[in-house]
Parts: sequence; structure tokens; C-alpha cells
Amino acid sequence: MIPTTARLRELTARALRPAGELPRPNRRNQVFDVLLALVLGVVAMRAAQSALGDSGGQPLGHRGPEGWLSPPLTALLTAVPLVLRRRYPLAVLWVVMAVTLLGMHDLPRGALYAGVIAAYSAAAYSPYRIPRLATLLLTALLFSVFGDSGSYSVPSAYVPFLLLVPIVVAADGIRTWKHRADQDRARLSALEQRQVAAMRRAVAQERARIARELHDVVTHNVSVMVIQAGAARTVMAVAPDQAAEALLAVEAGGRAALVELRQVMGLLTMDAEEAEGAEAEPATAVELAPQPGLDRLAALVERVRRSGVPVRLTVVGTPRPVPSGVELAGYRVVQEALTNMVKHAVGAEATVTVEYRADRLRVEVVDTGGRPGPSAASGGGRGLIGLRERIAVYGGTLHSGPRPTGGYRVRALIPLETS
Repeated sequence: MIPTTARLRELTARALRPAGELPRPNRRNQVFDVLLALVLGVVAMRAAQSALGDSGGQPLGHRGPEGWLSPPLTALLTAVPLVLRRRYPLAVLWVVMAVTLLGMHDLPRGALYAGVIAAYSAAAYSPYRIPRLATLLLTALLFSVFGDSGSYSVPSAYVPFLLLVPIVVAADGIRTWKHRADQDRARLSALEQRQVAAMRRAVAQERARIARELHDVVTHNVSVMVIQAGAARTVMAVAPDQAAEALLAVEAGGRAALVELRQVMGLLTMDAEEAEGAEAEPATAVELAPQPGLDRLAALVERVRRSGVPVRLTVVGTPRPVPSGVELAGYRVVQEALTNMVKHAVGAEATVTVEYRADRLRVEVVDTGGRPGPSAASGGGRGLIGLRERIAVYGGTLHSGPRPTGGYRVRALIPLETS
């Protein structure tokens, strides 16, 4: 017995559970409903009073043998609840049904129209499916069993309106639907254009990023290799051992350039394969190696030092882990500054300083100045521009320019996240 009762309660609760939310009528809907109730109530009351006067009926509010409510009062009480037909659709239909029962034998046409409107509102707006269907079925049964079908005849004067009003409403609905469909198509087209523009911007930004990486990798290593090859050519006849060392340095620089190029191209290849959904071949350890960071500055400085350029590396503060992007940016600052020094300041000495501050990382490269090299005219200043853009991503700044005492300084300040 208990499981059956619990089952019935569960079924009842499920039947009474709303399938959605009640609508929230806006001001326009509220004004329309008020005007609808007002017009229907006034017209129905006047029609009922006129019919009652012609038949010598009782005055308004009299409880006669024909019904519990007089026709004018029935028309008024069925029209007024329509003001709330969107917010409380089922309750409005129940009120209209109750009033209709009290004045059923003298039911005016206005009450029938109010019942139709209330039934439509319940079907359109009520989220309670089972109570809604049951109430609509009961309403139809009520009007079919107890209603007088003869009183529902429509006067011939109203026939044009009954034909034209649905046509006008349907035409207006079609026009509104077409207008909204056109607006949706316009919005979709604008969205597609924005997506295409965003994709083009992303492609342009990616191309700029790749160009910066390739510039930083190729320019530095090739510049060092050119200097070392030139030194080997100069001393080859008189000092073969020194020429051999210079050529070994050229080979080492070329290998380093290939390693970094494989890193960049490996990332691009993996991105392309992931985008196409293809299975990538097993990558080598070089291709999967991380991008260079601050821990590889010593190797970078040593490689430049082997080319005959005096470079000193100084680390201030306690080294600690920083974001990989910041490490790569700091590495590229030193790489670009040393590359420019090799090209534009032959015979200069350089000092690289990396300072770990509490809230920022300072990377500074200072040289003593020298004469321009053979490849000095090949630069276009794109390296420093790319560095500024790279550092600006992390909220940092890059300052570069000649020193008052001679030489050149490149200094980058990159904020660090503090815990």
C-alpha cells in the first residue's frame, strides 16, 4: 500500500511539474492585454444590456431563474481576467470557466469570446502540460454540453471581420516572420564576415610570429658564421690551425641554426597535422625540444665568444623559474643584441646582464662600440621591432639606443607574476 501511494505521489508530482517557465510579458504585451480586456468587456456588456433590455430582462446583478449572474455581469467578469492571461494563463481560464458556469443559461457572446481567448492563452503560455490539457478538455466539454448553440450564432455584420481579421493577422505574422528571417540572415552574414576577418588577422599574426622566430634564429647564427668564415679565410694561409678552429665554429653554428630551425618548423608541422586530423610521425628529440630559454644563454654567449667577440655574462639575483614565453623573450633579446653588435660594432666588447627582480626581469646587453661590418647594411630594423612586439605581449618594454659614453645598449624589462 505504501509503495502504491508513493508511486501515485510521484506520478502526481511529475504531472504537475512545469515543462518550462511562464512568459514575462513586456510593456507592449501588457498594454495590448489591457486594451483587449477593455474593448471586449465594454462591447460585450453593451450587447448584453441591449439584448436584456429588448427582452425585458432583470436589471444588472439580479439573480433570476435564468442564471446565477446576469449577462452584462457575466460579460464583465469574463473579460477582466484577460488582463493577466499571459502571466497566469491557467488561472485566468479557470476564472472564466467559473463565471461561465454561474451565468451559463444566459451566456452572452462576449463570454464565449473571452473563453476562446482564455483557452488559447492557456494552450500557448502555460508550462503545465497535464493540467493544461485537462482544463482545455473540460472547457470544450462545458461549452458543448451546457451551452446553447443557438446563442452562438454570429451576426452577418460581423462575418467580414471574422474573415478579414484572421487573414490580416496571418499576413502580419508572415511579414514579421520574413522580416525576422531576413534579420537572421543578415546577422549570420555579418558573423561569417567577422569570422573571416578574425581568421585573416590570426593568419597575419601567425605569419608575423613565424617571421620573428625565423629572423631571430637565422640572422644570429648566419651572422656569426659569416664572421667565423671570414676569419678562417684570412688566417688560412698563415695559421691553418686557427682557420680549422674557425671552420669548426662555423660548423657548430650551422648545427645550432639547424636545431633551432627544426624546433620552429616542428611546431608548425605538428600544428598543421593536428588541424588536418592526421596522425603525426614519431617526432625526434630535437623536434620536441623546448624553445630556448635563459638557461641556454651561457651556450649562446660561448658560441659568440668563440667567433672572436669578447662577451661577458652576468646574472644578478637568484635565478628562479619564470614563464616559458618570458624566458624565450629574454633569450631573443640577448640573441638579437649580440647579432646587431657582430654586424654593426666589429671589435666591440659586450656585457650581458640578467637580473631577477622581485616583480620583473631585466635583460640588458651593452657593447663598447666599434666599426660597422660588411653585413651592416643588410639589416632593416625588423629585429628590434619584433622584439618590442614580443615583449609587449607580456606587458614589458624594450629600450635601445646609443650610450653617452659610446657603444650601444639594449634593455628589456618584463613583468613577472608574483605569488
